[in-house]
Amino acid sequence: MADFGEREKGFEAKFAHDEEKRFRAVARRNKLLGLWAAGKLGLSGEAADAYAKEVVVADFVEAGDEDVIRKVLGDFKAKGLDLTDRHIRMEIESLNGQILAELE
Repeated sequence: MADFGEREKGFEAKFAHDEEKRFRAVARRNKLLGLWAAGKLGLSGEAADAYAKEVVVADFVEAGDEDVIRKVLGDFKAKGLDLTDRHIRMEIESLNGQILAELE
Protein backbone atom coordinates (compact mmCIF):
# COMPACT_ATOMS: atom_id res chain seq x y z
CA MET A 1 0.00 0.00 0.00
CA ALA A 2 2.91 2.33 0.62
CA ASP A 3 3.96 1.93 -3.01
CA PHE A 4 0.53 3.05 -4.17
CA GLY A 5 0.68 6.13 -1.92
CA GLU A 6 4.13 7.01 -3.20
CA ARG A 7 3.01 6.58 -6.81
CA GLU A 8 -0.01 8.77 -6.15
CA LYS A 9 2.19 11.49 -4.65
CA GLY A 10 4.50 11.20 -7.64
CA PHE A 11 1.59 11.64 -10.06
CA GLU A 12 0.31 14.62 -8.08
CA ALA A 13 3.74 16.24 -8.10
CA LYS A 14 4.08 15.69 -11.85
CA PHE A 15 0.60 17.12 -12.45
CA ALA A 16 1.43 20.21 -10.38
CA HIS A 17 4.71 20.65 -12.22
CA ASP A 18 3.03 20.25 -15.62
CA GLU A 19 0.31 22.75 -14.73
CA GLU A 20 2.88 25.31 -13.56
CA LYS A 21 4.82 24.80 -16.78
CA ARG A 22 1.64 25.24 -18.84
CA PHE A 23 0.74 28.40 -16.91
CA ARG A 24 4.18 29.88 -17.55
CA ALA A 25 4.02 28.96 -21.24
CA VAL A 26 0.62 30.63 -21.67
CA ALA A 27 1.78 33.73 -19.78
CA ARG A 28 4.87 33.93 -22.00
CA ARG A 29 2.75 33.49 -25.10
CA ASN A 30 0.40 36.24 -23.96
CA LYS A 31 3.33 38.57 -23.30
CA LEU A 32 4.64 37.94 -26.81
CA LEU A 33 1.13 38.47 -28.17
CA GLY A 34 0.98 41.74 -26.27
CA LEU A 35 4.29 42.87 -27.73
CA TRP A 36 3.08 41.95 -31.23
CA ALA A 37 -0.17 43.86 -30.68
CA ALA A 38 1.73 46.81 -29.19
CA GLY A 39 3.72 47.04 -32.40
CA LYS A 40 0.50 47.11 -34.41
CA LEU A 41 -0.81 49.83 -32.10
CA GLY A 42 2.32 51.92 -32.61
CA LEU A 43 3.67 51.39 -29.10
CA SER A 44 7.32 50.81 -28.34
CA GLY A 45 9.70 50.65 -25.40
CA GLU A 46 8.16 50.93 -21.96
CA ALA A 47 4.69 51.56 -23.42
CA ALA A 48 4.89 48.28 -25.35
CA ASP A 49 6.07 46.42 -22.24
CA ALA A 50 3.24 47.90 -20.18
CA TYR A 51 0.71 46.94 -22.85
CA ALA A 52 2.09 43.38 -22.94
CA LYS A 53 1.56 43.16 -19.17
CA GLU A 54 -2.05 44.30 -19.66
CA VAL A 55 -2.57 41.46 -22.12
CA VAL A 56 -1.14 38.93 -19.65
CA VAL A 57 -3.44 40.24 -16.91
CA ALA A 58 -6.43 40.14 -19.26
CA ASP A 59 -6.07 36.35 -19.40
CA PHE A 60 -7.14 36.09 -15.75
CA VAL A 61 -10.71 37.17 -16.55
CA GLU A 62 -11.90 33.76 -17.75
CA ALA A 63 -10.56 30.39 -18.83
CA GLY A 64 -9.30 30.12 -22.39
CA ASP A 65 -8.09 32.71 -24.84
CA GLU A 66 -11.31 34.62 -25.49
CA ASP A 67 -10.61 37.27 -22.84
CA VAL A 68 -7.22 38.01 -24.35
CA ILE A 69 -8.63 38.10 -27.88
CA ARG A 70 -11.41 40.48 -26.78
CA LYS A 71 -8.92 42.83 -25.14
CA VAL A 72 -6.55 42.99 -28.11
CA LEU A 73 -9.36 43.19 -30.66
CA GLY A 74 -11.03 45.98 -28.70
CA ASP A 75 -7.78 47.93 -28.62
CA PHE A 76 -7.30 47.41 -32.36
CA LYS A 77 -10.82 48.65 -33.06
CA ALA A 78 -10.40 51.64 -30.73
CA LYS A 79 -7.26 52.59 -32.68
CA GLY A 80 -9.10 52.11 -36.00
CA LEU A 81 -6.95 49.20 -37.13
CA ASP A 82 -8.36 46.79 -39.69
CA LEU A 83 -7.30 43.63 -37.87
CA THR A 84 -9.78 40.90 -36.96
CA ASP A 85 -9.98 38.20 -34.34
CA ARG A 86 -8.73 35.84 -37.08
CA HIS A 87 -5.45 37.77 -37.22
CA ILE A 88 -5.12 37.50 -33.45
CA ARG A 89 -5.92 33.78 -33.45
CA MET A 90 -3.35 33.17 -36.17
CA GLU A 91 -0.72 35.01 -34.12
CA ILE A 92 -1.68 32.99 -31.03
CA GLU A 93 -1.22 29.75 -32.99
CA SER A 94 2.12 30.93 -34.30
CA LEU A 95 3.25 31.86 -30.80
CA ASN A 96 2.02 28.53 -29.41
CA GLY A 97 4.32 26.80 -31.86
CA GLN A 98 7.21 29.06 -30.92
CA ILE A 99 6.70 28.44 -27.20
CA LEU A 100 6.47 24.67 -27.72
CA ALA A 101 9.72 24.73 -29.69
CA GLU A 102 11.39 26.70 -26.88
CA LEU A 103 10.28 24.11 -24.32
CA GLU A 104 11.77 21.16 -26.20
